[in-house]
Amino acid sequence: MCRATAAPNVRTMTFRPLLVLLAAAVSLGCLVAPSAVAAEGASRPQLALPAPTGPFPVGKTTRHLRDESRADFWVPQERRELMVSLWYPALLPTGRRAPYVTPAESAALVQALKVPGVPADVLTTVRTHASVDAPPLPRPAPLVVLSPGVSLPRATLTALGEDLASRGYLVAAVDHNHEAIAITFPDGRTTGCLACGSEDGAGASRNRAADVSFVLDQLTGPDAWPGQRVEPRRIAMVGHSLGGASAIAAMRADDRLRAGINLDGRVHVQPDGLDRPFLLLGTPDHQPAGRDRSWDDAWSGLTGWKRWLTVSGTGHNTFTDHPLLAEQLGMPLPEGQTMPARRGTEITRTYVAAFVDRHLRAGTGPLLDRPSYRYPEVRHWH
Repeated sequence: MCRATAAPNVRTMTFRPLLVLLAAAVSLGCLVAPSAVAAEGASRPQLALPAPTGPFPVGKTTRHLRDESRADFWVPQERRELMVSLWYPALLPTGRRAPYVTPAESAALVQALKVPGVPADVLTTVRTHASVDAPPLPRPAPLVVLSPGVSLPRATLTALGEDLASRGYLVAAVDHNHEAIAITFPDGRTTGCLACGSEDGAGASRNRAADVSFVLDQLTGPDAWPGQRVEPRRIAMVGHSLGGASAIAAMRADDRLRAGINLDGRVHVQPDGLDRPFLLLGTPDHQPAGRDRSWDDAWSGLTGWKRWLTVSGTGHNTFTDHPLLAEQLGMPLPEGQTMPARRGTEITRTYVAAFVDRHLRAGTGPLLDRPSYRYPEVRHWH
């Protein structure tokens, strides 16, 4: 098994943990060029996400959405375009496995490394658990919108999205154009990240709020989901990093969003009396009077049901698929994370599911009300 020294500090830009772990893999011989694999008879890394925990098989389809009424925030001469992954509970797990990323997206991520010898398609080898265009379970269901961190593609929330769908939710993960290091569109274009390095967090959050409202317009019509229908009063938004911060802006702008979760995102738009359920779930950096005081500032403005939880042993990207891939490549976990990757994924899935079950399905249970012996890492602040 390949071993590595500690990774450099990568918290400042959210796409770097994945790039760093791949670069380190090359330098340490964990990943080699295809020709070297062929010459030595070595096998490619077998990357896989953990299986969903719910009772339903999962289907997946992809949508390209274009808002003709709105200029792009980053390129004003363009109309705003989005790519959306739709996971849903399926009748049967028929069809091919859904790809994790497109070849062009994988190649763009690898190219950003500027390190020779990395297989351009390495991220296309990640094994998912959804079947492309599987027949849907024909019944109305709640909807959860997922929004990734800036520079991160929507694929990095696949483990969470598949799990929610297996529990009976419709899930829409949004790629916000020019805000990820690579987004491939059906016509073959792959756009890059113009938002990376931007300091306009408030503007970016409000832009994402408009994106989410447009997505809801497209997905809540009678024929938006083949064989299924979104329950219009049961919609939540869950985001990581900027996506989590944008959940507050989106809920302020659109009352169709009945509940929201911020996964370790710095708040840029204050809630100002937001009276619908909201969960703050993050690293110890976000504990009261911690390194990031934006949650302290936002707390009083959340006037509905609310919880503030932090998880010891986590880093900023614990709440995404990155640590899962890092461990399988034999790489160090992202900075700040000491718990095993699967444990971080289990906690993320469990607490997100408990929240949406409670507020979209009137579920009950003490998990969000007091500390659990099953999850001693999770600290309740309010």
